[in-house]
Amino acid sequence: MKPNCSRRKALLKMAGWATGGIVSSLASRPFLGLGSTGYAPVLSVQAYIWIQRLQNEEKSLADGVEEMLATFKKAGYRNVDLIDGFLGPALREKTLSLLNKYELNMPTFYANSTLHNARLAEHSMRAVIELAKATKDAGVRGIVTNPSPKPNQGRKTDEELNLQARSLNALGGELQKLGMRLMVHHHTPELVEDAREWRHQLANTDPKLVGCCVDVHWAYRGGQEPMAFLREGGDRLESVHLRNSKGGVWAEDFSDGDVDYRPVAEYLKKCGYRGILVVELAYEKGTTVTRSLEENLRLSRLYAEQVFGLGIS
Repeated sequence: MKPNCSRRKALLKMAGWATGGIVSSLASRPFLGLGSTGYAPVLSVQAYIWIQRLQNEEKSLADGVEEMLATFKKAGYRNVDLIDGFLGPALREKTLSLLNKYELNMPTFYANSTLHNARLAEHSMRAVIELAKATKDAGVRGIVTNPSPKPNQGRKTDEELNLQARSLNALGGELQKLGMRLMVHHHTPELVEDAREWRHQLANTDPKLVGCCVDVHWAYRGGQEPMAFLREGGDRLESVHLRNSKGGVWAEDFSDGDVDYRPVAEYLKKCGYRGILVVELAYEKGTTVTRSLEENLRLSRLYAEQVFGLGIS
């Protein structure tokens, strides 16, 4: 099974708040992306590596959420990017309470969606809007979604892509009313045929309603030149996911490897980037793990701060 399929299935499998939430200094700060005044990105950390860990340990999200957030705090992070499974009715109150306990902000979270099928698109949009309303007072500013591929990564028709683009616009409009931003993410299925699906989304959605979240390493794996791919997002670029590999295999931490992130950092500095930078570790067959997850997360934070010229996030 290809890693991106495993990742998506893991997120879906593990998915399934009384908002006395965090009063975040980020809550009133709008997404500015590129072209704004002054380079000031916000560093965050994604929960996916913990989804893998909990699955391996045969634990539920409820059983692992406190250990996960405590580890992020110990590793020096102030911001987290969770998945929608932590924010459903069964876990919402517990997750928000623990975010407060560990003094962690949640400027964004990842929500699953299927938008190329009319019936499923309507269901997905309702679910995401409900999550947005439930988390608005907790300081959430943006929701990232990666429209699901067809079974067996089948080719979406032009009609399906058009419906997906209309659905993204509609969802982005509803989130905008709530003071939130929608950002569309990608794995590798969106990058086949010279990134046909990704480029269709950029060409057929309204920049005022839909931003983009570029995962640099998935772009690399999808055969795209990372710098050209970043530039293509233009001023819609509002979130960048950070991961690296060594010899083609995901590394245990975010560090030097197959992708050189220094040109990425220089580009974002030149453009005055003020969006999110998200450390997203993931392990796969062949990944050599020599340290604790807490230590790998801590070293990844230090590396990101060094390369991207960040102070305390």
